[in-house]
Amino acid sequence: MALAPSKIFSGYRALGFVSNHIPLVTRYHKRHKDNYIVTCVGQAFHVYNASKLGIVAVSDLHPDDISVLAADHRFIFTAAGNNVFAVKRNKKIEKTYKGHNTDVILLLPFGPHLISIDGDGFLIVWEISSEEKYLQMKFDPEAFSVTAIAHPHTYVNKILLGSKQGSLQLWNIHTNKLIYSFPGWGSSVTTIQQSTAIDVMAIGLADGQIILHNLAVDKTVAKFKQEYGPVTVIGFRTDGHPIMVTGSSAGHIALWNLENRKLHSYMKEAHCASVTGLVCLPSEPIMVTSAGDNSLKVWIFDTADGGARLLRMREGHSAPPTCIQFYGNDGHTILSAGQDSTMRAFSTVHDKHNKSLGRASYYKKASKRAGLKLDKHKMPPIIKFAAEPNRESDWDNIIACHRSLNIVSSWSFQRSTMGKHMFSHPRFSQDVMEHPVTATAVEISPCGNFAFIGYSSGHVDVYNLQSGIHRGSYGNPQAHDVTVRGIACDALNQKIVTAGADGTLCFWRCKGKQLLGDLKMYAFVSEILLHRDSSMLAVSLDDFTISIVDIDTRRAVRQFAGHSSAVTNMTFRADGRWLISASMDCTIATWNVPTGKLIDVFILRSAPTSISISPCGSFLATTHIGDVGVYLWSNRTLYTHVSLTPLPPDYKPLLAELPGTAATDSEGVEVTDKAEDDEYKSVEQISDELVTLSLLPASRWLNLLNLDVIKMRNKPKEPPKVPKAAPFFLPTVAGLVPKFDVQQDSTSPSQADSHVKKPQLGALSDLAVILTKAHNSGCYSDVLKALKEMGPSAIDREIRTLCAEEGGSDEVMLYFLEFVDAVLRSNKDFELAHSYLALFLKVYGEEIASKVLLLAGLEKLAHSQLHSWNRIQVMLQRTLGIATYLKSAVV
Repeated sequence: MALAPSKIFSGYRALGFVSNHIPLVTRYHKRHKDNYIVTCVGQAFHVYNASKLGIVAVSDLHPDDISVLAADHRFIFTAAGNNVFAVKRNKKIEKTYKGHNTDVILLLPFGPHLISIDGDGFLIVWEISSEEKYLQMKFDPEAFSVTAIAHPHTYVNKILLGSKQGSLQLWNIHTNKLIYSFPGWGSSVTTIQQSTAIDVMAIGLADGQIILHNLAVDKTVAKFKQEYGPVTVIGFRTDGHPIMVTGSSAGHIALWNLENRKLHSYMKEAHCASVTGLVCLPSEPIMVTSAGDNSLKVWIFDTADGGARLLRMREGHSAPPTCIQFYGNDGHTILSAGQDSTMRAFSTVHDKHNKSLGRASYYKKASKRAGLKLDKHKMPPIIKFAAEPNRESDWDNIIACHRSLNIVSSWSFQRSTMGKHMFSHPRFSQDVMEHPVTATAVEISPCGNFAFIGYSSGHVDVYNLQSGIHRGSYGNPQAHDVTVRGIACDALNQKIVTAGADGTLCFWRCKGKQLLGDLKMYAFVSEILLHRDSSMLAVSLDDFTISIVDIDTRRAVRQFAGHSSAVTNMTFRADGRWLISASMDCTIATWNVPTGKLIDVFILRSAPTSISISPCGSFLATTHIGDVGVYLWSNRTLYTHVSLTPLPPDYKPLLAELPGTAATDSEGVEVTDKAEDDEYKSVEQISDELVTLSLLPASRWLNLLNLDVIKMRNKPKEPPKVPKAAPFFLPTVAGLVPKFDVQQDSTSPSQADSHVKKPQLGALSDLAVILTKAHNSGCYSDVLKALKEMGPSAIDREIRTLCAEEGGSDEVMLYFLEFVDAVLRSNKDFELAHSYLALFLKVYGEEIASKVLLLAGLEKLAHSQLHSWNRIQVMLQRTLGIATYLKSAVV
């Protein structure tokens, strides 16, 4: 069982991954009659259906990042490192092919065989079913470095190889012979694709040329050239239209008319990165493309000029996210802003709920009207944003500040687009080059009406979100003399807290804008975060520490020190008991705010840039440097017991791996916390410190004192009647439907048949006999066992037979008191001992008071009972006091 790096959080799954730079592959399912698209997402691949572009399956994680994808009708073949894998049913790794010494760069399914080529020029032909090598060849990388591979249709046992040097070779893999060598066209071969004509292959070159070459006669049929970079991929329409499609490294897609031998149409910036995957579905006017911009697009050829238009797509951030935040109270949506200047919403429930809020643009309406590309008017990346669900259906409810801009953009979550307002004060329009000012902090009031914006000049402005009108500024003329690092508004719109880079916190009246006071921190402030319900303000400082400030008393109440680098982001749990911080030292720490202790910390391979915990506390979302995904971590405290004892000062965090795109569980993982209270303790160990209760139901002991009342209430009104014995042959009643004659005899049973057994006089009862034996041996476990097996009525009857009038004696009654005393001193079956004692005192209270022997035994028992109860009462009062304090601290 492996040790878990974090005792609170465990990796769940990653969001926002669609594809990467590895070319996609397609498969056709005969039974489903649908095409499936396979894209790579690091160590796993996704499978989508082409009809709705819905995700069908996520493969198991590979030991390394996938470098090549290929597929046939049985398996999906992947290469990770120097190993090749065959994946069955889109998920499970079925076969592994080991034999390469370097990374595999090319794969080609070839009937019952699989061809793989590595970076050193080794070509291996594998038997797919037996995983054995059928053939192995070696190419000299200096003379012929293989860059492309294809199988010409109708060419039995033959493959065509393209090289970095520009030449091509046709090989027969059955006889292991070189059939023909093509000199090439003076440029490296980047891709080879079979055309719709027999013997004709399409060859893409690094200089942008596309060569249609007839292999049978070694003659070039046609040449095309694209002016915007190397040819990365080639495809052909197979639905009756002579169109060839090529992709470039600049993200453009070109459509070529093969009959007229000229450019048919041009799709500029179809992707934001190099087009690496392009497949025209068989006999359909559908084309599927993918690129390294984390997008998968389906195009349809249905325009009037025969061009393609975008039919559907799935995409994530093409550049790493800069800021994330859970949106709403259900914890199902995560807002994310990326370095690609886009804002997106990811769903933690299902990817079909993901949506894009668009890309930030200076002149969005003008761009659409003029038909220009948004890239010409794209705004810089969003560095911070604030969102408020209230009034989202009325007006814009998200504001964002951009890198190196004093303009703050507004967004609407409900309309999934940029808003109509661009907040920028006229004071910043003059002398922009001499005195550049940048918006550095944003906040929205809880009511959703006002937007607060802080600038690098120290100004703090207030705008109305509905109208976009400026509603005033804090300070005269500015709130701080330095850059504003953070703004926070309390839950009742009464106070505004602004943080300056010089370590000064200013407290303002929200409506009147008067300064209420300030607080000077002992270091420069980098970020602030307010928990509105508890009025606790978390302040991260440049000395890598975090302070908790009570904004009501304006005092620092907690201080957390443990990070060794700058704190990048912080988030509060909904109840305010936890503060989770991320740092550039690649750690994520969880602090217990009431106790001021570090309770959990783990380290990651890449530094986290932003974190956010869901309102219900079920997930922690993180983003990381150089990573386009949003990672979810499940909170283990919601479904298992986790000890939240503080970590020792010398604790060294363990490395946690980022979760994959498939949901994972934390079974088989052992937490690293080894506190003593996590160890199992038996009943005997617990009884030394506390008291234990029995496992008997309450009906067996709770109503012993009220048993006489219960019997009186349940007493039948009439005596029970003995039914007449049924005859051997039941008589029947004449009629259409035969019926048995079950008429009851009205005669009462004979009184002579009833017998009442009277107890033998002078004999001890069963309980008295067991008590006597227990007194002689000094062990009363048999007595307790016998009473546990009895019902309430039997216990009442046995206790009433202990006196001398019912066959017992004073000694037996004393033995019973000794039995109760022994149970109390053992700290076990606490409630049973008190219940039996209460019934005994109710029955024999007057008799005990008149006998000295029994009074002495009762005084000894009273001392034991008082000692055991006082010890438990102290613990209960202490626990109630701590619970009351923690509750008041949170509220």
